Amino acid sequence: MVKFVSVDNILEIVRDQGIEEFLQGLASYVEEDFKRWELFDKIPRVASHSKVGVIELMPTSDGEHYTFKYVNGHPKNTKEGLQTVTAFGLLADVYTGYPLMLSEMTVLTALRTAATSAVAAKVLARPGSKSMAMIGNGAQSEFQAIAFKELLGITDLRLYDIDPKATEKLMRNLNGRGFNLTACTSGEEAVAGVDIITTVTADKQNATILTDNMVGSGLHINAIGGDCPGKTELHKDVLLRSKIFVEYPPQTRIEGEIQQLDDDYPVNELWQVIRGEAKGRDDDRQITLFDSVGFATEDFSALRYLHDRAVATGLYDTLDMVADPTDPRDLFGLLTKPVGPKLAVENGI
Repeated sequence: MVKFVSVDNILEIVRDQGIEEFLQGLASYVEEDFKRWELFDKIPRVASHSKVGVIELMPTSDGEHYTFKYVNGHPKNTKEGLQTVTAFGLLADVYTGYPLMLSEMTVLTALRTAATSAVAAKVLARPGSKSMAMIGNGAQSEFQAIAFKELLGITDLRLYDIDPKATEKLMRNLNGRGFNLTACTSGEEAVAGVDIITTVTADKQNATILTDNMVGSGLHINAIGGDCPGKTELHKDVLLRSKIFVEYPPQTRIEGEIQQLDDDYPVNELWQVIRGEAKGRDDDRQITLFDSVGFATEDFSALRYLHDRAVATGLYDTLDMVADPTDPRDLFGLLTKPVGPKLAVENGI
């Protein structure tokens, strides 16, 4: 029997632990796995693009466990009352090849993306940063805000979205969580005087959410909206002024903001900074940019953490996913086996 973490299960796990503590724990697993970077299989995600969106598979393994995530990105879905992003994932045992856990990952992806953003900002933003502009106030925004508050102490949020209802939703959901919230009427207004800028928009196009004149010295930019070919948020000039950090260059050069730059343009790998092998920010006036597209090791961390929480709390179901005959050589024998009482009733036998 394979553990199954349903949507209800993960909501109960997060509520039981508290989202703040869950994000703290998840961030520690993300950071730990970045420090084990060389152990992981690494390939760009396998993407199937269409005119309306993308469906992707994201596999990796550390030699002990194997994970994959199925995820889509369909910006048009919102207008149809559907989620832009949905996902599920699987954790397996490398030694046997047996699946250990199947889980929803729509909620879990939002949590791991926020945790990864905050892990990166801890080593790239100016020490003592307290304020952040959030451009794009959709499904990911609350998770980002809470992660930055818990891991960096960000309390002042300046918010902008082309849809004022999205900002109203975000302010309503963050009410009472210890933030100073300011709704802004433009991106330019939102970034005024902040320490960090997070761009998290969904349109599948080369957009210019952040222009060069909006970016002052010393800022840290957390760019997470650009995550597939032809989808960017930043003007090229912003990239050229920034010290750029990425997860896995072969994937980010295809999908990230740096798809706008030459293939050999120098970038820095986040895992080296987290492990102390490379420098993050050089000085307080430097602009740092985390060009985040999401990488399979982060999903590995999230599934590993969720599995541990599910086992600790017992908040999971089970699925009969693996055909397991008494004699492993006699798979056919399962077809001639007497039907169990439950199946007999269901089949009218």
